[in-house]
Amino acid sequence: MSGLLSVDADRLLADLTTLGGFGRNGAGGVDRASFSAADLAARAWLTASCVKAGLRVEVDGIGNLVVSSPSLEEGIADRAPVWTGSHIDAVPNGGMYDGPLGSLAAIECLRRLHEEHVALERPVRAIVYVDEEGNYAHLLGSSALTRGFVADELQELRGRDGDRFADTFAAAGGDLQAAAAVRLTPGSVHASVELHIEQGPVLEREGVDVGVVSGIVSIGGGTVRFMGRADHAGTTPMDARKDAVLAAADFITRLPALVPRAGAASVVTTGIVRARPGGSNVVAEEAEVVVDFRHPATEKARQLEELISAAALDVARERELQVNLDWEPLVPAAPMHQTVRNAIRESAAALGCSTRDIPSGAGHDSQNLATIAPTGMIFVPSVDGRSHSPSELTRDRDVVHGADVLLGTLLRLAAAQPAAATQDSH
Repeated sequence: MSGLLSVDADRLLADLTTLGGFGRNGAGGVDRASFSAADLAARAWLTASCVKAGLRVEVDGIGNLVVSSPSLEEGIADRAPVWTGSHIDAVPNGGMYDGPLGSLAAIECLRRLHEEHVALERPVRAIVYVDEEGNYAHLLGSSALTRGFVADELQELRGRDGDRFADTFAAAGGDLQAAAAVRLTPGSVHASVELHIEQGPVLEREGVDVGVVSGIVSIGGGTVRFMGRADHAGTTPMDARKDAVLAAADFITRLPALVPRAGAASVVTTGIVRARPGGSNVVAEEAEVVVDFRHPATEKARQLEELISAAALDVARERELQVNLDWEPLVPAAPMHQTVRNAIRESAAALGCSTRDIPSGAGHDSQNLATIAPTGMIFVPSVDGRSHSPSELTRDRDVVHGADVLLGTLLRLAAAQPAAATQDSH
């Protein structure tokens, strides 16, 4: 192990702590939605850190950060690069590892390659994707890169708090036309690999150091909007009401029964419900239910979407209300590429880390990148399997193991000879 290039563990851990302070709330969690004040401050800090290290930071039209080393790219800048990275936005009251670990480890790996003047056969670039957590749309930044958005689509996006993406984006200095022009073509990225916390209990329970992700689930979601009639809460008899909230409640309680019909691996979640006009003494005229659903197989996720749609239509018909279904494009399931998976295993073995294959039940930007380039993911253990909460924790040793495995994987994918000379699989 002593002959292998490694990350600066102390620097990486310190960066994680610093980034975790942006958007820290009184409950100990992190509130850092993309383009929020906390996010913009975090991006400014991250950019300044990269520039100080001699790296170049570019911002694409949708707001993704692309970090590179000009000196390492001399003579090879025209070759398709190896990408690595994740996101730094957080769910409400989230943790400090989900996304930031993969983003900061990617930058740390690039920084170490830059510091050691490692000769590469193709560029390595670190990417920080915007809005992976779907405040405005599932995997927004990587979706823009791989499938693209038209300006009208972006105009329609709204955040969890009801803000218009177009307004928030413009306030942060963004331009919708530039965002709509963002698009990668197949072959423009040689390979992609993402380090991430597991967000589940398997690796810790089995005492395994590194998970080699086999595939990522298909993700769907959107808004179901019931439209009834506003009436006085005291003077309107119960049997004369068209209560949109009751329709929403009826719909939500039907969702669990749909899961077995689409397969045991299906999941469906409702995390946001909005009522309008929002008065305690007014029968609600409108109720929105934001739905998230997933399955390891794309066709099963599509079937689940159809079942959910049918349930909403049934509720509306039975209660004599109107309903509008606004589904986001389904993110397809993504098998991880065998070449990248092999590179991860070889890197882990060179470090003496144990591995196991593991599927991902969470969505990641890597499933979008897999549509245009060979892609893989590295998982490291999550304490008690906790994630998307202030209790989220990955131990320091696992953080460093994951970052070192990522570094070795990047060296293999960029076709550079690892420091130990005999470990390369190419």
